[in-house]
Amino acid sequence: MEADRDAALHAVSAAVLAVTRHLSVHEVFQVIVRAAAQLLDARYAALGIPDDAGSFAEFVVEGVSDEQWAKIGPLPRQHGLLAVMLREDKVQRLRDVRTAQAFEGWPAAHPVLRDFLGVPIRDGEDTLGIIFLANKRQAGGFTADDEERLILFAAHAAIALTNARLYERNRELTVIEERARLARELHDAVAQKLFSLRLTAAAALAAKDPAPELERVQTLAKEALAELREVIFELRPAELEGDGLAESLRKHVQVLDRVWGAGRGRRTAVRFEGEDVALPPETESVVFRIAQEALYNALRHGDPREVTVDLTRGVLEIRDDGTGFDVSADARDGLGLESMRERAASVGAALTIESSGSGTVVRLEVRT
Repeated sequence: MEADRDAALHAVSAAVLAVTRHLSVHEVFQVIVRAAAQLLDARYAALGIPDDAGSFAEFVVEGVSDEQWAKIGPLPRQHGLLAVMLREDKVQRLRDVRTAQAFEGWPAAHPVLRDFLGVPIRDGEDTLGIIFLANKRQAGGFTADDEERLILFAAHAAIALTNARLYERNRELTVIEERARLARELHDAVAQKLFSLRLTAAAALAAKDPAPELERVQTLAKEALAELREVIFELRPAELEGDGLAESLRKHVQVLDRVWGAGRGRRTAVRFEGEDVALPPETESVVFRIAQEALYNALRHGDPREVTVDLTRGVLEIRDDGTGFDVSADARDGLGLESMRERAASVGAALTIESSGSGTVVRLEVRT
């Protein structure tokens, strides 16, 4: 048994080291799956990370080619034996998976699986994922010793998954903070141009011959408008071009939901419901940035259990059940509320922010 323990620890160490090499979470998943397959000499292995919509946020496989995977189709949903494992949260070791009462079949291109071993990967009361092995190369299928080795492997894999999610969350926060910094810098550049415009206009009103100053006002106004448009389009997320506002918000929320709360005493759920509306590109960018800022504020400062994002008929609403804050202190609290108001005003949208000890509601009404 000591040799088995050493083998399991050696196998999972590759996944832990993968995090320290700053690989993506998906790459860490791949390392875990490959290590598990090698540990128990299984032909097929998979790691499923469940989402909250009855499917899997990630499903990484070993032993299936890219061509086979493309033919199999979309990610599996949580039904059949997968649903049983998520619901009952216990190990499944079967001589032939096809004889299981919960077995519901698989797509035509799916490889034929026989002997099966599935173990949940847990962090406290949370199920981070489930690791599946099938078709042991050695005759006889998976044994009780194999089950114990995979349980040990899963306990250590939970550490690798948690660390990888922590790393991804910190990376996401860094990206958000950098985007906010860039937005402030570009906003300052436009503000300086508008300040010069105001001074020049005042000088024109006081001059006996205002023509030269008025010409200068016209030039500055054109430059300010061009710079403002540059700010909007440079900050416009690339995903908005292809996915549209609703899908871009959905993807952003999914990332935050996956990574936020990793390693915390409780998980913060971030959810999205919405539909696309026809908006000009500048307005889409503003809505997306205000949503990002509001989500960042809620998660970073509010300590909520749940944050919901709703986009319906041109109205964006972000609610959280966090600790709230003093809305009147926005100039000093670093929440960027004034910047959010200015963004909203730039496209003629109405922004309201209500906050109390039971949470915060940010509501943006856009003219469609």
